[in-house]
Amino acid sequence: MHFPSLLAGLVACPIVFAAPKPVSHSNTLSKRCTNSASDRSCWGDYDTSTNYYTTVPDTGVTREYWFDVQNGTASPDGIERVVLTVNGTVPGPTIIADWGDTVVVHVSNSMSNNGTGIHFHGVRQNYTNQMDGVPSITQCPIAPGDSFTYTWRATQYGSSWYHSHFSVQAWDGVFGGITINGPATADYDEDLGNLFLNDWSHETADVLALQAAASGPPTMPNCLINGTNVYTDTTTEVETGSRFEQTFVAGTKYRIRLVNGAADTHFRFTIDNHTMEVIAMDFVPIVPYNATDISIGMGQRYDIIVTASETSGDYWMRAIPQESCSDNDNVDNILGIVRYDSTSTADPTTTAYTTTDSCDDEAIASLVPYLSYDVSSTYDVENDEEVSLAIATGGVLWEMAGTSFVSEWNYPTVLQVAESNDTWSTDQHVVQLATADQWVYFVIETTFAQAHPIHLHGHDFWVLASGTGTYSTSTTLTTTNSPRRDVAMLPASGFLVIAMYTDNPGAWLMHCHIAWHTAEGFALQLLERESEMTALMDVTSINSTCANWDTYQTDDDVVQDDSGV
Repeated sequence: MHFPSLLAGLVACPIVFAAPKPVSHSNTLSKRCTNSASDRSCWGDYDTSTNYYTTVPDTGVTREYWFDVQNGTASPDGIERVVLTVNGTVPGPTIIADWGDTVVVHVSNSMSNNGTGIHFHGVRQNYTNQMDGVPSITQCPIAPGDSFTYTWRATQYGSSWYHSHFSVQAWDGVFGGITINGPATADYDEDLGNLFLNDWSHETADVLALQAAASGPPTMPNCLINGTNVYTDTTTEVETGSRFEQTFVAGTKYRIRLVNGAADTHFRFTIDNHTMEVIAMDFVPIVPYNATDISIGMGQRYDIIVTASETSGDYWMRAIPQESCSDNDNVDNILGIVRYDSTSTADPTTTAYTTTDSCDDEAIASLVPYLSYDVSSTYDVENDEEVSLAIATGGVLWEMAGTSFVSEWNYPTVLQVAESNDTWSTDQHVVQLATADQWVYFVIETTFAQAHPIHLHGHDFWVLASGTGTYSTSTTLTTTNSPRRDVAMLPASGFLVIAMYTDNPGAWLMHCHIAWHTAEGFALQLLERESEMTALMDVTSINSTCANWDTYQTDDDVVQDDSGV
């Protein structure tokens, strides 16, 4: 069997841009059951067995948000630095909707000298590719003083985040949570919402990106749990900042929506003396399993239920950077606190679980989707791609098939399609997937001794195999209800085999979610069912955003200095 090879060394009436793919709806007034602490599997006329790829509740509800991207300053660990904010905060506001709702997000760019665009990470954008928020692919950047409205349907449920996909500004603060309420595969009492794990520097992300391009990834001085942590100055030994704290009530079951929003840090998450029940990975509900620690790569999400099994005391919550792929100067001090008495101010004295330093994913055998979906062993598309690390004039580059990905901010793929201009440059690295409802397999391999989080836009993919060493045709592929997600780890010096289904027309990015690697060209784009794309676009809107960007870019002599995504 031959597979494509990739070798590697962020309430009003909805604004309708395109008709969504037809799905089943229900407007039944009387629901068969109520989602409650004693039955989280139920969701009105739907439940965890509903096939969310084909069936979506017709809520008739629009959730509308206004985001203003601004320059600012912040001190999440007590050290003030320049940041970029959404509505003045880091993280920005959480998008909260119910399964089936329409989400409208009006984004204004109030920065003085920066473009932007908001990507809704993991949202499938079913037949709404133009809303994916990737400058140079699905739109031109939003120029300073301009705005753009994103409209999409919450066709899946679970936890995620939005972030800028313009350069590396997500890691200066342009990000926030997404919570899509729906059924769950285990019961809980209280939903605590998103809990972010981030790495953090006192330099801006663009400075770090330049360092990474010149000499490799920089060492991060700190990390944050839910936007805060302490920091001890290495010269003065003065500690600044504060720790994230969460109060538990004995016997209560808490749902926590973990998000790894880091630029370049793989975490192992754990709470001393407590066991976690894992109920979802990315936007995919799974058969629950218990764990005392969870391996979570950049861009990944895990929904967990933590039972307050103690009756008193204070306990460390730990986000441990995995040193086999993450460089951090504060590895043992990325800590939050769980308290059973909200008046307590004592530091916990609890002991950590024993863990293994590794940047591998959770075991494939543990990640069993609740909604079973088998992969076909028949596929029709073959693409040979090679990805490797290269040192070129100007710095470090990631190359695929000998090319480092670059697409132009001012001429995005969707506009090129709308203008019937199929003269794709080699740098754009377009993989054509012209046939509808077709299985495509990819083998991604690396001889480089670092793990990479591989993210695909517009789709869940099926993880068929992963491991160390070289992939061979004798490798066993799990095609029966294999894990489905939108970010999976490519092991260091190893391979990852994934499958996708061509059920969503558009230009979709596949890339490494390490911030510096994306900027350095570790990406390609899948041009899926191109012949159907133009009919789904609002070309006037695309042209308007691009015209405003062109004016700004010309007047301010803005030069694109990275991959464009």
